[in-house]
Amino acid sequence: MSFYAAEPSFAPAEVFIDRALYAMRSSNRFENRSPTYATLSRNLTMRVSLAAQWLFLTAVIPTGWDCFVSAASGSESNPPNILLAISDDQSFPHAGAYGCRGISTAAFDRVAAAGVLFTNGYCASPGCSPSRAALLTGRHTWELSEAGTHASYFPKEFDTFPYMLERSGYHIGSTGKTWGPGNWRDAGWDESPGGPKTMTERMKSPKFIGTPDYAGNFESFLDSAPDEKPFFFWFGSYEPHRPYEPGIGVKNGKSIDDVEVPPYLPDTPEVRSDLLDYYFEIEWFDQHLARMLKRLERDGQLENTLVIVTSDNGMPFPRAKANCYEAGIHVPLAISWPNSVPPGRQSDDLVGFVDLTATMLQAADVEAATPLSGRSLLSLLKSNAEGVIEPDRDAIFAGRERHSCSRHNNLAYPMRAIRTRDYLLIHNFRPDRWPAGHPKGFRDDPFGFYDIDAAPTKTLMIERRKEPDMKKLFELSVAKRPEYELFRLSDDPHCLKNLAQDRDLSIEMAELKVKLRKELHRTKDPRIGPGEGNVYETYPRFNVMRTFPPN
Repeated sequence: MSFYAAEPSFAPAEVFIDRALYAMRSSNRFENRSPTYATLSRNLTMRVSLAAQWLFLTAVIPTGWDCFVSAASGSESNPPNILLAISDDQSFPHAGAYGCRGISTAAFDRVAAAGVLFTNGYCASPGCSPSRAALLTGRHTWELSEAGTHASYFPKEFDTFPYMLERSGYHIGSTGKTWGPGNWRDAGWDESPGGPKTMTERMKSPKFIGTPDYAGNFESFLDSAPDEKPFFFWFGSYEPHRPYEPGIGVKNGKSIDDVEVPPYLPDTPEVRSDLLDYYFEIEWFDQHLARMLKRLERDGQLENTLVIVTSDNGMPFPRAKANCYEAGIHVPLAISWPNSVPPGRQSDDLVGFVDLTATMLQAADVEAATPLSGRSLLSLLKSNAEGVIEPDRDAIFAGRERHSCSRHNNLAYPMRAIRTRDYLLIHNFRPDRWPAGHPKGFRDDPFGFYDIDAAPTKTLMIERRKEPDMKKLFELSVAKRPEYELFRLSDDPHCLKNLAQDRDLSIEMAELKVKLRKELHRTKDPRIGPGEGNVYETYPRFNVMRTFPPN
């Protein structure tokens, strides 16, 4: 196995083009037995923290959130407003409410304290477009044809929940990134599948952070909203998507000593600084959310607003984004609704994006025209219980197809995954292909692995890949993988030791395979029909195209 020249420390054209495309579109418009990524003591700390934050909120802030006192018996007389806040590329547990050091997320923490903090929230796919498509439709990515892959079409045949809400009397809007990258106009949409955008307000921002004033746009949306209608608003930041201004975290007072480097990344000053830059952009997203909550509170609308805060997929680092490991699909999730949801609780139930779709529709008393793949969380949210509230929520499913253009003929690296309380099983349908992309491209200065975003961390790992300690980490991220990967998350929360060949787990392995395949059959995944998965290789890509050797 040979590797090639290191990637430059600057971002390649694709990243800049992605952001430019987003901008152009915009201008037009966490069972208690096995807590993941944290110790039981941190679990307890989280619960105490939530309770303390709630006591602070009720004592110090007498308006807006105080209606939680009667939440258990309250009933919503009016359809709720809905505010969905979704960041771009943020992994669990990177928020203050989860005990993550080095990051300040007061708004996320406030929503968590005022409602439910989820410790096992999962996106539908480790990439932007398909994960967002699943959230918009309430269906698994493999049910969505072109919309289930990255940067392709969003077929008009798939109805999306914002427009379902609009047809039921909601005033809808959005700002920032809804669905993308991809092409919805040529698929027959007059507006983004995420709803019409408000992007008139702009602001001065740090380098590589977009100029939309998301909170200002939300205020403009509210100013024009009819009083008699409930609203739905999608706040999708472009942050913390790369590129980042190198060193911006340290420059703004963050300390590299406060970073907990995951064991699949090298623990170096460069990587710590890169993680702090990522934290800084998460905080940018959170600050806009704080302004939105403040406006709702001022207007007296916060108590009847269902607020959902999450991210579309994991962080833009090796072995995270574009992978079905925990760092790629495990995302932050907090939900509040003062009129109906008791505050200060933690749920350890397994929750997926398709469940969020069903939740919003049920809260609004709207029925989808076609069956959804998820299950509403309303009964869980309205419960007074904590921990595993609904034990029958025993699995979530995720998958991916093509991410970037990173292999010969734009080929995909198809994965499907099932995550249960104890295990994560990943099925790699094409183990003959490179999971992070081909190591070499046909260029004057060749390098590859394009399914990993350009970053100082990636550059460092490529440049030092022959060093013994780095070699193992590098190969964890880019080397070819077996057809099946199995991880016992109570022992291995970072998915480092594949147990698929462990005979002591043969029964568990077989049960997980059956459960995964049953769900794929139920939802008609083309990948499990003979040769039918080839359809994914035919879908067009509306983004940077590259050429690679065939093997």
